[in-house]
Amino acid sequence: MHIKELFNEKKLVFSFEIFPPKVTSSIKTIYETLEELKDLTPDFISVTYGAGGSLKNNKTCELSSLVKNKYGIEALAHLTCINSTKDDIDLIIKELKENNIENILALRGDIPKDKNIIGEYNYAFELIEKIKANNNFGVSGACYPEGHIECESLKQDIRELKRKVDAGAEHLISQLFFDNNIFYEFLSKTQQKNINVPIQAGIMPVVNKKQIERIVKISGATLPKKFIKILDKYEYDKKAMEDAGIAYAVEQIVDLASSGVKGIHLYTMNNPYIARKITESTKSIFNSINKDVAV
Repeated sequence: MHIKELFNEKKLVFSFEIFPPKVTSSIKTIYETLEELKDLTPDFISVTYGAGGSLKNNKTCELSSLVKNKYGIEALAHLTCINSTKDDIDLIIKELKENNIENILALRGDIPKDKNIIGEYNYAFELIEKIKANNNFGVSGACYPEGHIECESLKQDIRELKRKVDAGAEHLISQLFFDNNIFYEFLSKTQQKNINVPIQAGIMPVVNKKQIERIVKISGATLPKKFIKILDKYEYDKKAMEDAGIAYAVEQIVDLASSGVKGIHLYTMNNPYIARKITESTKSIFNSINKDVAV
Protein backbone atom coordinates (compact mmCIF):
# COMPACT_ATOMS: atom_id res chain seq x y z
CA MET A 1 0.00 0.00 0.00
CA HIS A 2 1.21 3.49 -0.80
CA ILE A 3 1.31 5.82 2.21
CA LYS A 4 -1.02 8.31 0.50
CA GLU A 5 -3.79 5.69 0.55
CA LEU A 6 -3.77 5.67 4.36
CA PHE A 7 -5.05 9.24 4.26
CA ASN A 8 -8.05 8.09 2.23
CA GLU A 9 -8.86 5.47 4.86
CA LYS A 10 -8.34 7.59 7.98
CA LYS A 11 -8.97 11.16 9.04
CA LEU A 12 -5.87 11.07 11.23
CA VAL A 13 -2.80 8.93 10.46
CA PHE A 14 -0.27 8.05 13.19
CA SER A 15 3.26 6.84 12.48
CA PHE A 16 6.71 6.37 14.01
CA GLU A 17 10.27 7.05 12.92
CA ILE A 18 13.18 4.81 13.90
CA PHE A 19 16.83 4.89 12.90
CA PRO A 20 19.35 2.08 12.29
CA PRO A 21 22.07 1.68 14.92
CA LYS A 22 25.56 3.00 14.31
CA VAL A 23 27.93 0.68 12.48
CA THR A 24 29.76 0.00 15.74
CA SER A 25 26.54 -0.88 17.62
CA SER A 26 24.61 -4.13 17.75
CA ILE A 27 21.46 -4.30 15.64
CA LYS A 28 19.85 -6.48 18.32
CA THR A 29 18.68 -3.41 20.26
CA ILE A 30 16.64 -2.00 17.37
CA TYR A 31 15.07 -5.42 16.82
CA GLU A 32 13.93 -5.35 20.43
CA THR A 33 12.63 -1.81 19.94
CA LEU A 34 10.56 -2.89 16.94
CA GLU A 35 9.10 -5.77 18.93
CA GLU A 36 7.66 -3.21 21.34
CA LEU A 37 6.66 -0.61 18.76
CA LYS A 38 4.66 -3.05 16.64
CA ASP A 39 2.30 -3.64 19.57
CA LEU A 40 1.34 0.04 19.38
CA THR A 41 -0.08 -0.55 15.85
CA PRO A 42 1.16 2.55 14.03
CA ASP A 43 -0.14 3.09 10.51
CA PHE A 44 3.43 3.00 9.20
CA ILE A 45 7.01 3.18 10.43
CA SER A 46 9.70 5.18 8.66
CA VAL A 47 13.33 4.07 8.77
CA THR A 48 16.06 6.67 8.39
CA TYR A 49 18.92 6.28 5.95
CA GLY A 50 21.74 4.93 8.09
CA ALA A 51 24.46 6.90 9.81
CA GLY A 52 25.55 9.81 7.66
CA GLY A 53 23.72 8.50 4.60
CA SER A 54 26.37 5.89 3.91
CA LEU A 55 25.68 3.36 1.18
CA LYS A 56 27.93 0.80 2.83
CA ASN A 57 26.73 -0.99 5.95
CA ASN A 58 23.31 0.59 5.51
CA LYS A 59 20.60 -1.17 7.50
CA THR A 60 17.65 0.86 6.18
CA CYS A 61 16.44 -1.82 3.79
CA GLU A 62 16.94 -4.60 6.33
CA LEU A 63 14.89 -2.82 8.99
CA SER A 64 12.24 -1.67 6.50
CA SER A 65 11.87 -5.27 5.37
CA LEU A 66 11.46 -6.39 8.98
CA VAL A 67 8.74 -3.78 9.55
CA LYS A 68 6.87 -4.73 6.39
CA ASN A 69 7.41 -8.46 6.00
CA LYS A 70 7.61 -9.68 9.60
CA TYR A 71 5.27 -7.32 11.40
CA GLY A 72 2.89 -6.44 8.57
CA ILE A 73 3.26 -2.69 9.12
CA GLU A 74 3.74 -0.43 6.12
CA ALA A 75 7.36 0.74 5.88
CA LEU A 76 8.64 4.06 4.59
CA ALA A 77 12.33 3.77 3.71
CA HIS A 78 14.34 7.01 3.80
CA LEU A 79 16.70 7.56 0.89
CA THR A 80 19.22 10.40 0.61
CA CYS A 81 20.96 11.35 -2.61
CA ILE A 82 23.54 14.10 -2.00
CA ASN A 83 26.55 11.79 -2.11
CA SER A 84 25.14 9.07 -4.38
CA THR A 85 25.55 8.33 -8.06
CA LYS A 86 22.66 7.26 -10.26
CA ASP A 87 24.01 3.72 -10.13
CA ASP A 88 23.98 3.86 -6.32
CA ILE A 89 20.34 4.91 -6.33
CA ASP A 90 19.44 2.20 -8.84
CA LEU A 91 21.00 -0.45 -6.60
CA ILE A 92 19.10 0.74 -3.54
CA ILE A 93 15.80 0.94 -5.40
CA LYS A 94 16.36 -2.58 -6.70
CA GLU A 95 17.03 -3.85 -3.16
CA LEU A 96 13.91 -2.14 -1.81
CA LYS A 97 11.79 -3.67 -4.58
CA GLU A 98 13.17 -7.13 -3.86
CA ASN A 99 12.17 -6.71 -0.21
CA ASN A 100 8.59 -5.72 -0.98
CA ILE A 101 9.08 -2.10 0.13
CA GLU A 102 6.56 0.16 -1.60
CA ASN A 103 7.31 3.59 -0.13
CA ILE A 104 10.35 5.89 -0.14
CA LEU A 105 10.94 9.18 1.67
CA ALA A 106 13.15 11.03 -0.81
CA LEU A 107 15.66 13.43 0.77
CA ARG A 108 18.67 15.37 -0.36
CA GLY A 109 20.53 14.59 2.85
CA ASP A 110 23.09 16.62 4.76
CA ILE A 111 26.09 17.86 2.83
CA PRO A 112 29.14 15.97 4.14
CA LYS A 113 31.61 18.09 6.08
CA ASP A 114 35.15 18.26 4.72
CA LYS A 115 34.31 15.87 1.91
CA ASN A 116 34.04 16.26 -1.82
CA ILE A 117 30.54 15.60 -3.08
CA ILE A 118 30.70 12.80 -5.62
CA GLY A 119 26.98 12.38 -6.23
CA GLU A 120 24.88 13.30 -9.23
CA TYR A 121 21.98 14.90 -7.36
CA ASN A 122 21.79 18.33 -5.77
CA TYR A 123 18.13 18.48 -4.75
CA ALA A 124 15.46 16.18 -3.36
CA PHE A 125 13.11 16.91 -6.25
CA GLU A 126 15.66 15.36 -8.63
CA LEU A 127 15.60 12.15 -6.62
CA ILE A 128 11.80 12.21 -6.58
CA GLU A 129 11.75 12.51 -10.38
CA LYS A 130 14.20 9.61 -10.62
CA ILE A 131 12.11 7.34 -8.38
CA LYS A 132 8.82 8.21 -10.07
CA ALA A 133 10.16 7.78 -13.61
CA ASN A 134 10.18 4.00 -13.87
CA ASN A 135 9.06 2.68 -10.52
CA ASN A 136 5.78 2.00 -8.77
CA PHE A 137 6.78 3.48 -5.42
CA GLY A 138 4.79 5.78 -3.23
CA VAL A 139 7.06 8.80 -2.75
CA SER A 140 7.08 11.10 0.25
CA GLY A 141 9.03 14.27 0.94
CA ALA A 142 10.14 16.38 3.88
CA CYS A 143 8.92 19.86 4.73
CA TYR A 144 10.08 22.52 7.14
CA PRO A 145 7.48 24.64 9.01
CA GLU A 146 10.12 27.27 9.85
CA GLY A 147 12.01 26.88 6.59
CA HIS A 148 15.08 24.74 5.95
CA ILE A 149 18.04 26.01 7.94
CA GLU A 150 20.03 26.50 4.69
CA CYS A 151 17.21 28.40 2.97
CA GLU A 152 17.15 32.21 2.83
CA SER A 153 13.46 32.45 3.73
CA LEU A 154 10.35 30.38 4.36
CA LYS A 155 8.89 31.79 1.14
CA GLN A 156 11.81 30.39 -0.86
CA ASP A 157 11.61 27.08 0.99
CA ILE A 158 7.93 26.69 0.12
CA ARG A 159 8.79 27.27 -3.54
CA GLU A 160 11.28 24.41 -3.25
CA LEU A 161 8.60 22.30 -1.57
CA LYS A 162 6.27 22.93 -4.51
CA ARG A 163 9.00 21.56 -6.80
CA LYS A 164 9.01 18.34 -4.78
CA VAL A 165 5.25 17.97 -5.06
CA ASP A 166 5.26 18.79 -8.76
CA ALA A 167 8.00 16.16 -9.21
CA GLY A 168 5.74 13.50 -7.69
CA ALA A 169 5.83 13.66 -3.87
CA GLU A 170 2.44 12.38 -2.71
CA HIS A 171 2.80 12.99 1.02
CA LEU A 172 4.94 15.18 3.26
CA ILE A 173 6.35 14.82 6.77
CA SER A 174 7.35 17.93 8.66
CA GLN A 175 10.51 18.59 10.57
CA LEU A 176 9.92 18.79 14.31
CA PHE A 177 8.49 21.97 15.81
CA PHE A 178 7.48 23.02 19.31
CA ASP A 179 4.98 25.78 18.58
CA ASN A 180 1.81 24.54 16.89
CA ASN A 181 0.92 28.02 15.66
CA ILE A 182 4.03 27.96 13.49
CA PHE A 183 2.78 24.74 11.90
CA TYR A 184 -0.72 26.12 11.31
CA GLU A 185 0.73 29.20 9.59
CA PHE A 186 2.91 26.94 7.48
CA LEU A 187 -0.10 24.85 6.39
CA SER A 188 -1.93 28.01 5.37
CA LYS A 189 1.01 29.13 3.24
CA THR A 190 1.33 25.75 1.53
CA GLN A 191 -2.37 25.82 0.65
CA GLN A 192 -1.91 29.26 -0.90
CA LYS A 193 0.72 27.69 -3.17
CA ASN A 194 -1.63 24.82 -4.13
CA ILE A 195 0.36 22.22 -2.22
CA ASN A 196 -2.54 19.88 -1.55
CA VAL A 197 -0.91 16.57 -0.60
CA PRO A 198 -1.30 15.27 2.99
CA ILE A 199 1.14 16.88 5.44
CA GLN A 200 1.99 15.11 8.69
CA ALA A 201 3.14 17.01 11.74
CA GLY A 202 6.50 15.79 13.03
CA ILE A 203 6.59 15.63 16.83
CA MET A 204 9.68 14.93 18.92
CA PRO A 205 9.36 14.45 22.68
CA VAL A 206 12.29 16.16 24.37
CA VAL A 207 13.53 14.41 27.49
CA ASN A 208 16.79 16.21 28.25
CA LYS A 209 18.27 19.66 27.75
CA LYS A 210 21.36 18.52 25.82
CA GLN A 211 19.08 16.78 23.33
CA ILE A 212 17.11 19.95 22.64
CA GLU A 213 20.24 22.11 22.36
CA ARG A 214 21.59 19.75 19.71
CA ILE A 215 18.26 19.66 17.87
CA VAL A 216 17.89 23.44 17.82
CA LYS A 217 21.42 23.82 16.45
CA ILE A 218 20.71 21.36 13.63
CA SER A 219 17.15 22.39 12.78
CA GLY A 220 16.80 26.01 13.82
CA ALA A 221 13.51 25.20 15.56
CA THR A 222 12.00 27.94 17.73
CA LEU A 223 11.48 27.24 21.44
CA PRO A 224 8.33 28.81 22.94
CA LYS A 225 8.62 30.51 26.34
CA LYS A 226 6.58 27.84 28.09
CA PHE A 227 8.90 25.16 26.71
CA ILE A 228 11.98 27.04 27.92
CA LYS A 229 10.41 27.22 31.39
CA ILE A 230 10.10 23.42 31.41
CA LEU A 231 13.75 23.02 30.42
CA ASP A 232 14.96 25.46 33.05
CA LYS A 233 12.87 23.97 35.84
CA TYR A 234 13.53 20.25 35.28
CA GLU A 235 16.90 20.01 33.50
CA TYR A 236 18.60 18.46 36.57
CA ASP A 237 15.77 16.05 37.38
CA LYS A 238 15.90 13.30 34.77
CA LYS A 239 12.53 11.69 35.56
CA ALA A 240 10.71 15.01 35.87
CA MET A 241 12.22 16.22 32.57
CA GLU A 242 11.16 13.01 30.86
CA ASP A 243 7.60 13.26 32.19
CA ALA A 244 7.39 16.96 31.28
CA GLY A 245 8.72 16.29 27.76
CA ILE A 246 6.18 13.54 27.20
CA ALA A 247 3.37 15.73 28.56
CA TYR A 248 4.38 18.59 26.25
CA ALA A 249 4.39 16.28 23.21
CA VAL A 250 0.97 14.90 24.18
CA GLU A 251 -0.38 18.44 24.54
CA GLN A 252 0.93 19.28 21.07
CA ILE A 253 -0.64 16.16 19.55
CA VAL A 254 -4.06 16.70 21.17
CA ASP A 255 -4.15 20.28 19.90
CA LEU A 256 -3.04 19.28 16.40
CA ALA A 257 -5.54 16.42 16.22
CA SER A 258 -8.37 18.63 17.44
CA SER A 259 -7.45 21.25 14.84
CA GLY A 260 -7.86 18.82 11.95
CA VAL A 261 -4.31 17.97 10.91
CA LYS A 262 -4.10 14.91 8.68
CA GLY A 263 -1.39 13.02 10.55
CA ILE A 264 1.13 12.83 13.38
CA HIS A 265 4.63 11.43 12.84
CA LEU A 266 6.39 10.65 16.11
CA TYR A 267 10.17 10.82 16.20
CA THR A 268 10.68 7.98 18.68
CA MET A 269 14.49 8.24 18.97
CA ASN A 270 14.29 4.43 19.22
CA ASN A 271 12.75 4.76 22.68
CA PRO A 272 9.75 2.41 22.92
CA TYR A 273 8.90 3.51 26.47
CA ILE A 274 8.31 7.11 25.41
CA ALA A 275 6.46 6.01 22.26
CA ARG A 276 4.17 3.84 24.38
CA LYS A 277 3.45 6.58 26.91
CA ILE A 278 2.50 9.03 24.17
CA THR A 279 0.48 6.49 22.19
CA GLU A 280 -1.49 5.37 25.23
CA SER A 281 -2.18 8.99 26.20
CA THR A 282 -3.55 9.89 22.76
CA LYS A 283 -5.11 6.61 21.60
CA SER A 284 -8.67 7.59 22.55
CA ILE A 285 -8.27 10.87 20.61
CA PHE A 286 -7.21 9.03 17.45
CA ASN A 287 -9.98 6.44 17.86
CA SER A 288 -12.60 9.14 18.30
CA ILE A 289 -11.50 11.04 15.19
CA ASN A 290 -11.23 7.92 13.02
CA LYS A 291 -14.37 6.10 14.18
CA ASP A 292 -16.69 7.80 11.69
CA VAL A 293 -14.59 7.06 8.60
CA ALA A 294 -16.50 4.90 6.14
CA VAL A 295 -14.92 1.52 5.49
